[in-house]
Amino acid sequence: MDLESGARFIAYVDGLASVLGHADREGPLRDYCTGLILPGERKSVEPMAARTAPARVAAQHQSLLHFVGTGPWSDEKVLAKVSELVLPAIERHGAIEAWIIDDTGLPKKGRHSVGVQPQYCGQLGKEANCQVAVSLSVANHFASLPVAYRLYLPKDWSEDRARRERAGVPEEVRFKTKPQIALELIRRACALGLPRGVVLMDLDYGRDSRLRTGVSALGLFYVAGIRPDVLVWPPGGRPKRGDKPLNNTGRRDEPDLISVKALVRGLPEQAWCKIDWREGSDGSLSSRFARVRVRVGHNRAIPDLVAEEWLLIEWPEGEAAPTKYWLSNLPAEISFERLVDIAKMRWRVERDYQELKQEVGLGHYEGRGWRGFHHHATLCIAAYGFLVSERAAIPPSEPRSTGLLSTPPLPTGYRPRGSAIAA
Repeated sequence: MDLESGARFIAYVDGLASVLGHADREGPLRDYCTGLILPGERKSVEPMAARTAPARVAAQHQSLLHFVGTGPWSDEKVLAKVSELVLPAIERHGAIEAWIIDDTGLPKKGRHSVGVQPQYCGQLGKEANCQVAVSLSVANHFASLPVAYRLYLPKDWSEDRARRERAGVPEEVRFKTKPQIALELIRRACALGLPRGVVLMDLDYGRDSRLRTGVSALGLFYVAGIRPDVLVWPPGGRPKRGDKPLNNTGRRDEPDLISVKALVRGLPEQAWCKIDWREGSDGSLSSRFARVRVRVGHNRAIPDLVAEEWLLIEWPEGEAAPTKYWLSNLPAEISFERLVDIAKMRWRVERDYQELKQEVGLGHYEGRGWRGFHHHATLCIAAYGFLVSERAAIPPSEPRSTGLLSTPPLPTGYRPRGSAIAA
């Protein structure tokens, strides 16, 4: 990083410090963010203390530990400030197009760290002892940025008062499913006035009809992954309230209600199109898609008229069956290519997680408490946001790396300001 980049980093951290609520927190904030972007295999407190203050490691360790583990500053305010500082750089390359909901698993040993238990961990591709957090990222085709991040607290944890107290879980935090947490994050993003985009959800979130309904109620569009057994009325069906009585499964005895899998099998050959959606490292990415307007059947009372939605299906050449299904409430007039393009933008959140973990140590926090878990994640997102804004500053005429963000050294002679233990 040259002197200009170093000056931008200092100004960036100064901007974050403006929402911490106490001047004594500026030094530890600067030190922690510095430690996160400096080279190093571990971004936990002790090695960062050694890198940022080698002459007084013990004192620096206590300062950073207190700041991240127990400091009473607001994650929400810092994340809002990160968005304020970074989004303009991203938007210079195009308007925000997507809000991406997802979760990530952080492998963890033991059982005392907040929220840890055996559960599916995407990083390992299997069930393992881990913490899981739900996030919301905003994205365009150039970059993406997490704007909200919250730990999923399993039901066993939420009902165990002793463990809650040891981990400092706030009294108001109760058990919520991941889709319920996701909807809360989306509502808060709307309240903050963040630039809106189409909400993208994978199967784990998209199959929750209450989440899709909640997103629609906020005036947002979505593209949501669904299972092939979701029941729909094919084109032309107009279910109305009271048309059929509910049977003992909770569904209406409606002969036209079929699974999307069955509907797809009946589509004519001309319904399928090969569509390119973006350039990959080995050339253009493309697949075979079909789309059709449908109305979705729910296990609840049907409104006066169920709205039509797009059913989008991907069935790559050579596969025995379709590989992905999506529902979308995007307008009927949207082009086929644009619908596919938006659906496929969800890949950006995988890049977010990869870079957050590899570049700035999202999974390296070694504390056990609720506050420290969220503080560390907030500061990782802040450091990541700075790196994203630096990449966005590269003129379009200059070559760009297609790999991960590089972690730059700080300017020669730079020393973090302040070392007092924050109140």
